[in-house]
Amino acid sequence: GKQKKARKYATMKRMLSLRDERIKEKDRLKPKKKEKKDPSALKEREVPQHPSCLFFQYNTQLGPPYHILVDTNFINFSIKAKLDLVQSMMDCLYAKCIPCITDCVMAEIEKLGQKYRVALRIAKDPRFDRLPCTHKGTYADDCLVQRVTQHKCYIVATVDRDLKRRIRKIPGVPIMYISNHRYNIERMPDDYGAPRF
Repeated sequence: GKQKKARKYATMKRMLSLRDERIKEKDRLKPKKKEKKDPSALKEREVPQHPSCLFFQYNTQLGPPYHILVDTNFINFSIKAKLDLVQSMMDCLYAKCIPCITDCVMAEIEKLGQKYRVALRIAKDPRFDRLPCTHKGTYADDCLVQRVTQHKCYIVATVDRDLKRRIRKIPGVPIMYISNHRYNIERMPDDYGAPRF
């Protein structure tokens, strides 16, 4: 009978190299010439500029009234814990707090639909500051991280683990989160007059 041939997987047709001598000279790939570097030329390096508002890890731009960037799930979890956003923030920081909502966070809440209409009503509170977004899409995490990296005058309010992990890498940005039915703050130096937990 016929012999069973083992099928060869991922076999490719053998191709001529573009530098092969059998190819006509005009179609042949030219060998790359390495540019010799001038040893006397000055070397330029891109060094990210250190923010002037930081004194080591101490952020001099933070102070009352605190501007707090609110994430989508922070509002939802606040409703679950029956917490009034503005009042609970003031109880946590002992100072005036201005919650800020970006356009993409607002869009995320609107996308959640009828089930989260209470969150939408809270987000449209006139006490909240609306921050316009210039980027495409409605992915709020990237927007919040980029905003906080550029301007270190915000506290980020979130219960999202991944977002917390990303913000911890940025020096001088405190994180507000919910635990034991109240707001707590993380990475807030004592000198700001806020309690540390």
